[in-house]
Amino acid sequence: MCGIAGAVSLDRSPIRGLPSILGGMSQLIAHRGPDGQGLWQAPDNVCGLAHRRLSIIDLSQSGRQPMMADNGAVLTFNGEIYNYLELMDQLSGGWSFRSRSDSETILAAYDRWGADCVDHLRGMFSFALWDGEKLFAARDRFGIKPFYYAVIDGVFYFASEIKALLPILPEIATDPDALGEYITFQYTIGDKSLFKHVHVLLPGHALIVKKGEITVRRYWDVHYDIDFDHTPKWFAQRMQDILQDSISVHLRSDVPVGAYVSGGIDSSLIAILAAREEASGGIGFHGKFTEFPGYDESPFAEAAAKQAGLELHQIDITASDFRDSIESVIYHLDQPVAGPGSFPQYMVSKLAAEHVKVVLGGQGGDEIFGGYARYLIAYFEQAINSAIDGTHRNGNFVVTPESIIPHLTVLQEYKPLIRQLFSKGLFGPLDERYFRLIDRSTDMESEVDWSMIDRQAVFGRFQSIFNSERNVRKEALFDSMTHFDFKCLLPALLHVEDRMSMAHGLESRVPLLDHSVVEFAATIPADIKFKGGQMKHFIKSTFGAELPQELMQRRDKMGFPVPLKEWFSGELHDFAMDIFHTQKSRSRPYFNTDAILGNFDKAERFSRKTWGLLSLELWHQIFHDRASEYRRMVQEAPPHMVAAQ
Repeated sequence: MCGIAGAVSLDRSPIRGLPSILGGMSQLIAHRGPDGQGLWQAPDNVCGLAHRRLSIIDLSQSGRQPMMADNGAVLTFNGEIYNYLELMDQLSGGWSFRSRSDSETILAAYDRWGADCVDHLRGMFSFALWDGEKLFAARDRFGIKPFYYAVIDGVFYFASEIKALLPILPEIATDPDALGEYITFQYTIGDKSLFKHVHVLLPGHALIVKKGEITVRRYWDVHYDIDFDHTPKWFAQRMQDILQDSISVHLRSDVPVGAYVSGGIDSSLIAILAAREEASGGIGFHGKFTEFPGYDESPFAEAAAKQAGLELHQIDITASDFRDSIESVIYHLDQPVAGPGSFPQYMVSKLAAEHVKVVLGGQGGDEIFGGYARYLIAYFEQAINSAIDGTHRNGNFVVTPESIIPHLTVLQEYKPLIRQLFSKGLFGPLDERYFRLIDRSTDMESEVDWSMIDRQAVFGRFQSIFNSERNVRKEALFDSMTHFDFKCLLPALLHVEDRMSMAHGLESRVPLLDHSVVEFAATIPADIKFKGGQMKHFIKSTFGAELPQELMQRRDKMGFPVPLKEWFSGELHDFAMDIFHTQKSRSRPYFNTDAILGNFDKAERFSRKTWGLLSLELWHQIFHDRASEYRRMVQEAPPHMVAAQ
């Protein structure tokens, strides 16, 4: 787990000031790799690579990067290749390994298979490899590890974090298309970032920079090829084997491994199954809000830790923590994404980093196995519609009114959302209904200048993913919903997972997002995964014996909520108001500051409005208003180069 950056000249002319550019980029991601740093540049200055190291596997100096091979190829790599031992055995006949580092297996795999090397990698990764003629870069299948790039004045720049690209941008400005997506979903859904000029290499994609051209291709995708031939028992047995194998390889490390224990099904399951393995560190971490019992999940976390036999470390998160840390949270995020959960994640990661360098988490379970209440809301509407039409017993995956009723009690906190959903377009097209369920902007009509946002274009981009028959054959609404969230929401959540852990030099691993798990789960029929409208039915029925009964019986899934409404109407009211009272904040394009201030504390308890607007304003203050400070990072960076090993 590290930080990477680099530059490649598109026309192969020398890059002016390359050492200082690389040094400045490296400084801005220093937090990602406290254990070492390295810079490399080609003799003709047409390419340069930078690396910040967090030592997890092969702690010796032989694992230093950028790593140069005997054939002249040079690599800068961020992540973990979990099957590196198997790859070493497979490739040793044609490659003389000089280290026990998983990084070197990428060089060996590229030497054997070229660009197809990514098909052989099991893990989370983002890397760039220069072979003397071209730059080959790739990002893992799910977007666990980040990769951003920009093309400025004929040079291709890339980095693990956007902030490392800011010094070379011609301006720090907002991309209007990406902003429209953020205001709608609180994440972006394409290859644009909130920063104009900065692009995202999407999950499961690779790119090549050669002879002045940049070619991007998808090398992996998930396909819902449903298996109707096997029983629920067979699927359960296979999943038990596949997940335990994933956890085993995710525990490969030369340093102790801990676990996040949020109190939910996914992180608890991972922690409990990991505790079976000898490599488990036997330690867990949890953040709680004891001042507000309605937000406190610590009793469930404690039950899971007890079941796993973990030593549980907890941090009581307060309003003062928010006041002291929120600017750091937004700074490390680069751009705000995916709701206020990033703040407690930051606090828990800080706690974990005091004890371990690696933690396991449960990210991905909601998108793979159906853990969001909105899936139930969508099926509730469809159950009513099909009952009225008399079609509720037709087809393979219709949730009947009788089957869904026992599970509706979990929707008690979602009455405002249901009221808003049913008030417009009831029983309309499925894509429009799901879009309305995930649209976070419905209570921001006066706060946003919608004349500057192309809302229809945002919906069109949503439709292209939601209605994609390339991945989902339309056997089930459930697959369409989870597929969209897997493609769009999950990368945003992984963005948070990566940035909040790496802010403290901590590596976060997510065993549910091994491609063996995801590919198998995509074959399971929806009526097994979401039987009767029960969220995570398959996981609960498969692993129920492993989980504490407190978790199995709970009906108040929270998902790391934060008491923002209580804080902003109480202890943090003046703090929040002051953020919007600067002269610059009152002149931002796209927003009406007076409306924001007038309606700020009127949002519903779990509304994302206050978080979204506060985050955007802080983002402007931290990056846009301080543009000159980032530009100086290149000018003041030390120009020395550290030779690759």
